[in-house]
Amino acid sequence: MSVLFISGIDTDIGKTYATGMLAKALMEQGTSVITQKLVQTGVSVNPMTGEMGIADDIITHRALMDIPLQPCDLDFITCLYRYKKPASPHLASRLSKQTLDPEVITSATKSLQADYEVVLLEGAGGLLVPITEQLFVLDYIAAQGYPIILVTSGRLGSINHTLLSLEAITQRGLQVHTVVYNHIHDDTDNTDVEIADSTIEFLQNHLQQHYPTTHWLQLPQLENHAMSDTKTAFKHQTLSLPKDFI
Repeated sequence: MSVLFISGIDTDIGKTYATGMLAKALMEQGTSVITQKLVQTGVSVNPMTGEMGIADDIITHRALMDIPLQPCDLDFITCLYRYKKPASPHLASRLSKQTLDPEVITSATKSLQADYEVVLLEGAGGLLVPITEQLFVLDYIAAQGYPIILVTSGRLGSINHTLLSLEAITQRGLQVHTVVYNHIHDDTDNTDVEIADSTIEFLQNHLQQHYPTTHWLQLPQLENHAMSDTKTAFKHQTLSLPKDFI
C-alpha cells in the first residue's frame, strides 16, 4: 500500500489544505485513503481534564474530505505526537518532557496501511525542520523512502525555496512525486499577480527539464476562506488528479 509524504517549501504554505484536498480527490476516484500527521504543535489542552486534543490538521483534513473523525483519529493513531507549544517539534517535545520516537510514528503508519490503500502523511513545516535534536524531517522521509509531494506557492521567494527543496530531496535519492502550486494565498496582501504568474511558468519549465516524471498540480484558492463555516467553503473546492497519480 502506498504512503506519500506531503511537505512544503516553508511553514504556512498550505500543506494541510493540500493534504485534505488530495485525500478528497482520491476518495472521489474510489481510492481508500486516510491522512496522517507526523507531529502537531500548538494543540489545545482541555482545561478541565488536562488532556491533549486531536491534532488541528487532522480535523481540517476530515472537514476537507467531508467525513467525520475516524476511529483512528479518536485513538490518535493519525497523530500520536501532539504538543501544546506552537514551536518546532524538537523544542515543543523538549518542553513537554516527552520523547518523540520516530519508530512509533512508523508503526502507526504501517497500521494505517493495513486498512487503507493510500496514506497521505503530512509533515511539519519544511524539509529541514528538526523533529528531534538529531533528526530532521527529511532524515525521517529518507529512512522510510517515501515519495514526496512538495507544496509551493507564488509568494515572493518561492522559486528559491522550491529549488532548494527539490535539490535536497534529490540529494537524498528520493522521488519528487508531485509539486503542488497552492493558490490559497492568492490575494493582494500576500501575492503579486505578476510574480505568481512568473513563478508558475518558471517552475513548470524547470520540472519539465529536470523532473519530467513529476506531477504538477494547482490547488484552487479557497473561496470565502474567512467564513466561519469553513466546512461549507471546503465542499465547493475540487481537484482533478491524473490517472497515473497512484
